[in-house]
Amino acid sequence: MRIRLIHALALLATGLLAGAFGYGAANLVPTFNAVPLDMRLSFHAELMKMNGITMQSAMAVSTLSSLTLAALTHGRARLISGTAGLLAVASFLVTRLGNVPINGRIKQWALTSAPADHAEVLRRWELFNNIRTLTALAAFALLIVLAVGGRPSTTRPTHHQADKPK
Repeated sequence: MRIRLIHALALLATGLLAGAFGYGAANLVPTFNAVPLDMRLSFHAELMKMNGITMQSAMAVSTLSSLTLAALTHGRARLISGTAGLLAVASFLVTRLGNVPINGRIKQWALTSAPADHAEVLRRWELFNNIRTLTALAAFALLIVLAVGGRPSTTRPTHHQADKPK
């Protein structure tokens, strides 16, 4: 029962994470690119204030629940849930080391003005955004595979009576 609850939590958190990143990649980024730069910078800076807590929480719960599931299972289930946890860690690292520093620059630009190389910096932010979206989506997909592939194994496999010599 405990493993099923942890698996459900991992699915929920990782699904929310992949969904939020996916929505951003499919809808927000094209909208950012369609509006005037000053509007994009102001909106981007405000959005990041709201996203900080929710996205960090989703990444933390995704990571911890997937890795906990890996610790409580064996075999294929451990491999799949552990990989999902590492992909959630990758989403966090890309966000923290790639997107967040650029978000800080965008916040400053919103108050002043964008530098001459702003288009390249914004393209780099979009690349990081695509990478973290894909890693979150892959983590979610792995947890779905685990869910539809059967109940996670909590014990090591045992031999059936029929396999034992008589």
